Amino acid sequence: MLNNFIDRLYHHIIEKGPTMRAIPAVEKYMTMLPHTIGAEQTLASADRMMREYRIRHLPVVKAGQLVGVISDRDLRVVEGFKDVDPNVMTIEDAYCKDAYRVSPKAPISEVCAEMTNHKYGCVLVVDNHKLVGIFTWVDALRAFTSLLETRLTAH
Repeated sequence: MLNNFIDRLYHHIIEKGPTMRAIPAVEKYMTMLPHTIGAEQTLASADRMMREYRIRHLPVVKAGQLVGVISDRDLRVVEGFKDVDPNVMTIEDAYCKDAYRVSPKAPISEVCAEMTNHKYGCVLVVDNHKLVGIFTWVDALRAFTSLLETRLTAH
């Protein structure tokens, strides 16, 4: 009975091709070469960049090394404190140092699961200790739309 099932499954795959496709890597949907900001820059500078480029996350660099990320939400929280001058306070005092980082080859399913579990707004994509991209919720929704359109309608 089991041999019969395996035989039918084998012929089904041969005739129709495999029904499952590989899960794409995050590099397929990430934003490549994202804008960055120096840790010594002011909060006001980060705010201007985010508005100009219509983005919500900026990877932070210090001495040429990626050290974390700052979000528009981080800016709003810090700027909301009494006696904070966004033209004086630097990114160094406000950014997230333990940002989630992944390889460009990381499966998008694992990255999205981790983002969901920890409520991360973005993921820094790093290859050989160099920032190569950023993957945000907007990128995740773009991936979701693409996968729905290409994978679910293909059958």
